[in-house]
Amino acid sequence: MKERIVRAVAGFMVSVSVILATTVDNNWLILAAFVGLNLFQSSFTKFCPLEMILKKAGVE
Repeated sequence: MKERIVRAVAGFMVSVSVILATTVDNNWLILAAFVGLNLFQSSFTKFCPLEMILKKAGVE
């Protein structure tokens, strides 16, 4: 369940970032880059801050 939530939140954040970059300011693409880099590093280190937050919130 946690993996699905992490993927959903990441996809949502990237989508929002792209929409804001096209409508407001290109600097919003930094958020998309941050989310992508975090996903990339978590594939190697198995450390994901959102996963830790979900664990503390009681999500299984």
